Amino acid sequence: MAAKPPAGDPVQDAPQVAAPQHAAAGLPAIGHTLKMAQQQMGVRRTAQTLLKVNQKDGFDCPGCAWPEEDKRHTAEFCENGAKAVAEEATLRRVTPDFFAAHPVADLATRSGYWLGQQGRITQPMYLAEGADRYDAVTWERAFEIMAEELKALDSPDEAVFYTSGRTSNEAAFLLQLFAREFGTNNLPDCSNMCHESSGSALTQTIGIGKGSVSLEDLHQADLIIVAGQNPGTNHPRMLTALEKAKAAGAKIISVNPLPEAGLERFKNPQTPQGMIKGAALTDLFLQIRLGGDQALFRLLNKLILEADGAVDEEFVRDHTHGYEEFAAAARDADWDETLAATGLERTKIEQALAMVLASKRTIVCWAMGLTQHKHAVPTIREVVNFLLLRGNIGRPGAGVCPVRGHSNVQGDRTMGIFERPAPAFLDALDKEFGITSPRHHGFDVVRSIQALRDGEAKVFFAMGGNFVGATPDTDVTEAAMRKARLTVHVSTKPNRSHAVTGARALILPTLGRTDKDVQAGGKQFVTVEDSMGMVHASRGNLTPASPHLLSEPAIVARLARAVLGPASTTPWEDFEKDYGTIRDRISRVVPGFEDFNARVARPGGFTLPHAPRDERRFNTPTGKANFTAAPVEYPKLPEGRLLLQTLRSHDQYNTTIYGLDDRYRGIKGGRRVVLVNPDDARELGLADGAYTDLVSEWKDGVERRAPGFRVVHYPTARGCAAAYYPETNVLVPLDATADTSNTPASKSVVVRLEQSPTA
Repeated sequence: MAAKPPAGDPVQDAPQVAAPQHAAAGLPAIGHTLKMAQQQMGVRRTAQTLLKVNQKDGFDCPGCAWPEEDKRHTAEFCENGAKAVAEEATLRRVTPDFFAAHPVADLATRSGYWLGQQGRITQPMYLAEGADRYDAVTWERAFEIMAEELKALDSPDEAVFYTSGRTSNEAAFLLQLFAREFGTNNLPDCSNMCHESSGSALTQTIGIGKGSVSLEDLHQADLIIVAGQNPGTNHPRMLTALEKAKAAGAKIISVNPLPEAGLERFKNPQTPQGMIKGAALTDLFLQIRLGGDQALFRLLNKLILEADGAVDEEFVRDHTHGYEEFAAAARDADWDETLAATGLERTKIEQALAMVLASKRTIVCWAMGLTQHKHAVPTIREVVNFLLLRGNIGRPGAGVCPVRGHSNVQGDRTMGIFERPAPAFLDALDKEFGITSPRHHGFDVVRSIQALRDGEAKVFFAMGGNFVGATPDTDVTEAAMRKARLTVHVSTKPNRSHAVTGARALILPTLGRTDKDVQAGGKQFVTVEDSMGMVHASRGNLTPASPHLLSEPAIVARLARAVLGPASTTPWEDFEKDYGTIRDRISRVVPGFEDFNARVARPGGFTLPHAPRDERRFNTPTGKANFTAAPVEYPKLPEGRLLLQTLRSHDQYNTTIYGLDDRYRGIKGGRRVVLVNPDDARELGLADGAYTDLVSEWKDGVERRAPGFRVVHYPTARGCAAAYYPETNVLVPLDATADTSNTPASKSVVVRLEQSPTA
């Protein structure tokens, strides 16, 4: 039974709806975890695999980037992490017979859920120009095809090399090295679509684009503000840290347009008391209007300035720059404008202020709810202002905490996967390898799609992920991909991107985190960096799904040899044989990785340096942490319209759909739903259970439509709606991006709801 995928593509537009839940995890999470794991892996393999997740001698969970404590629980995984592992360690197999039976045109009609449920791809597959389906191909021929197309380009900048956050440090380092030796900085990655706004804002203000807190800081905090984030679904193990912080006396403020079950109450499945009673987490819920966060933090900053003794004057004097300009802007904050921007009651903001002033150690955590707006970067800069005012950076129990989703997206950036690399990084890379890296900036994700659309790029190579499913403006993106000469996807399972191809296409099956990796130099391990700057080893323990799989480092090394040939003096063959040789080179190129092999061999790994946290030293042009001042922005909503945010269901990890339920929100058996405040729905004449088309409105005048969504009356903030991606990515215009970071503005899409013809 475990080896059989679903036979047909299930209907996804007739969901059952119940009341949302008010607690996360507990016994239902355990039951759901075991059920899904056994369906994919069987009983024995489930035990063999799950007991190695996030263990010091095991493999890093591919489900998220949340760190582990030094002391590990026997079951060091959450429900969604177990789903991610089960999908990768599945017994289901996708052989060449599958592709023979399903032409590309047929694959294009299938849902992402159905495609992902088919199992692990076992051999390299090739779609020849003019062919209607993929055929098996040898690895040697696959590399010849890639070399043919890359060598035929008029410029290296006509190639795009995309990286998913699950790629290991070793593979990411090799990919950026190959791209730069080839001659391009076109290295977009999934961070461009999620936390690029965080990196931009933090680099400008504190001099490093990473969070400044550790797990121990969370446990020591007096106040934790969780803004624009749903830990219960997206980072469930974070709930354990919040529970521990609460037990130590911390207060928690949740800032979100939607009430989230995990932030209301957490039933910890690892303790008997947690299972039965659970812990209430949120002390104050600020149900904010989408995009109102900058206005909220600006007003809080004004109120801090007005409170006697609230500003840490010594810290501001000794460690910051730009205070006077910032303070002048903050003092202009207006109550009426803030209430309009946030949709909050004045008393709620005053309650939040009292909690802020009572806290000596404050942490602000955030995710996509802050990063995917036009004004995302100034919003996060305002969060930094808020922390700087009271000296809450570089102090135990305090700091900035952007919570990354992909398990190594932060590590990929550290390894040089970036279209705008720092000159110092390129200098070190060139010195180590005797190459001349290009110095002009490359394409990020949005710019890559535009380049493919406009014929500026002709070859697209993706290391993991589901680029077509993850990116905005679906129709535009798919048309752009189809204009490519060659599309290549390094993948473990089928996904939508395999059905949207260039003139030629390759699917290259790779080892997953759970798989043993044995090379000519013996058994290998890879490394990852978590959301808090910890670097540790990851070792798979399962026999690979097929003898025809290659590891990601091996794929990059062989591609480099095929394309660069004997002219390259880089020891690509040695890198494939022994990943320790890659880490030796990383140790001489990337600051903080000195003596890499020895340090990562220690159980639990090591922590990367972070100057603001460790020394209150800020590597900015001013040499200090920078206060900033920017006009307050928030989305303006025309009459009869709603602000739509895209989000995940509980049975989902980014574009990977594990199932068709969203248990905490009361949705079962479907994904085409739109959550609308009952008062808004009544004003718009939308009954609960009615079907509607979602139509986005953008300044280019192009109508973008997502048809056939069931209306669900739901306690969202007034004027706001929510629906799942990738189904609603079609509504996000390619040009609707955050200023500075160019991240798609997927959390504030102006939509109108029209009665569906299928109603």
